[in-house]
Amino acid sequence: MRRFLASSIGVTCAAALALPLAPSGAAAAAAVPGGTAPAVTRAAVTNGAGTPGGTQSLPLQPLDPDRASGAATFGLAPRSVRPFSLVGVIWDDPAAELHGQVQVRARAADTGVWSGWQDVETHNADHAADPETAERTSGRARGATAPLWVGASDGVEIRVRAESRSGSEAEPKAGSESTPLLPPGMRLELVDPGEDPPPQDTPSEDAPSGDTPSEDIPSGDIPSGDIPSGDIPSEDAPSEDAPSGDTPSEGAESPDRNPGEGAGENTGQPSGQNPADGSAVIPADAPRTGVMSAEATAASAANAPLAPLGATEIPALNRAETEEEYHVLRGTEAAGQEGNAGGQAPRAEPYIGPRPGIVTRSGWGADESLREQGFVYTDKVSAAFVHHSASGNNYTCAEAPSVIRSIYRYHTESMGWRDIGYNFLVDKCGKIYEGRAGGVANPVLGAHTLGFNSNSMGVAVLGTFSSTSPPAAAVTGVAQLTAWKLGLHGMDPSAKTYLTSGGGNLYAKGTQVRLNVISGHRDGFNTECPGGKLYDKLGTVRSAAAGYQGR
Repeated sequence: MRRFLASSIGVTCAAALALPLAPSGAAAAAAVPGGTAPAVTRAAVTNGAGTPGGTQSLPLQPLDPDRASGAATFGLAPRSVRPFSLVGVIWDDPAAELHGQVQVRARAADTGVWSGWQDVETHNADHAADPETAERTSGRARGATAPLWVGASDGVEIRVRAESRSGSEAEPKAGSESTPLLPPGMRLELVDPGEDPPPQDTPSEDAPSGDTPSEDIPSGDIPSGDIPSGDIPSEDAPSEDAPSGDTPSEGAESPDRNPGEGAGENTGQPSGQNPADGSAVIPADAPRTGVMSAEATAASAANAPLAPLGATEIPALNRAETEEEYHVLRGTEAAGQEGNAGGQAPRAEPYIGPRPGIVTRSGWGADESLREQGFVYTDKVSAAFVHHSASGNNYTCAEAPSVIRSIYRYHTESMGWRDIGYNFLVDKCGKIYEGRAGGVANPVLGAHTLGFNSNSMGVAVLGTFSSTSPPAAAVTGVAQLTAWKLGLHGMDPSAKTYLTSGGGNLYAKGTQVRLNVISGHRDGFNTECPGGKLYDKLGTVRSAAAGYQGR
């Protein structure tokens, strides 16, 4: 049974200024594709711990029809705008689809040079909360394209061209029941991720201690004894049609080399410097300087068993440390000691991969005022769905926190979700990041695989992997993460499991579906995600993750 846990902490030390996303009632009633609703800007105001960023929302306008096909076209002529780094298009109805092509050009803020036209992924409705859930039916959700990272820019041009439909326009004729090709209320979202959080320093005297939770943090909000036992249900056992466990030769490190064993060795998060781009690696346990807001305190406290309050990274553990932590999280430590004292057989050690290092929300600079308060959990994590963010590959590893802040703002402010949709994100250098708030060890309910968010987790690799192969470091990061998180819930990465569909375009609501424990997004929904090249690596991920678990 899902648990809806609402924090009782009042909002302190942070405030948010949100201007209306949608046009006024009169304008909305008359809205058509490219309606003339005014542009708006949404920006947050915080206590100065890094610039919070914001979003410019510009209504698209009718343009001349495409000369070759005559297809209806909407967009914006080239213009100067305030700084932004990520773009996307949203519209009023989350159930409506955009049948057409979206292309943008951006002007680089540092050089003034315009990029060429870049395609924006239009099929994004499959990344969403399940039908009939509170998040889906909140009235705030909107349809949207995937976000596209374009880097620091100060100028933009966009065109949205409807698919060619013989004998019709983008909008159906009066009295027609045909679906419009372009949805009403299209707006261009220009997201500024803000600046990275400041470097860690010794906490100020008025900052919360990393060892003792504040008195304002309600106890019992974080599930601690609900992680299922390590016994795998019979239907999850490997079968003849289960993956064969290919030797991880191309996209992942050998499972014999355990992440977390040895300083900075084989963790995907090397110490000192990132070898890919030379960026500095943040010390794992250093909390942020200054007073934390109530929302930031609650999000950090959800990871309290794993790291101090305010920590920017949850450090990697070796196998022995991970197994010890596993028993603590499950509440079996005392039971095991009592059994040994009575002369009984020692407790069975779990199949679990060494915990990899994980950058927390504080580490990547989440503005916790953007998300809804409280956390929502599902029962357990029986499967992991792998995604690509479809946001493009033109980012450096040092920019990954900015990309994640942009996606977070796009999911919450532009698309109207309660939080970022993914449970975890992995960058091209293999670094792992906490996604939706609620605690990395807990079964947090995400919004990543429409119809299969319950009893699962969503992992997004930052980038687009339809025709580009994912970096080996990213594949290894996914394998290390899933070996640990699935191990917490007693799941074999190389096995099969059953999930109940919440409704989608492949499986009707209520259908029991047999899936790989590590599946691609396209296994649960008819979508291109996670891209053909990343999907091809999932066999490697499964076998590597099973190896990390000691299977």
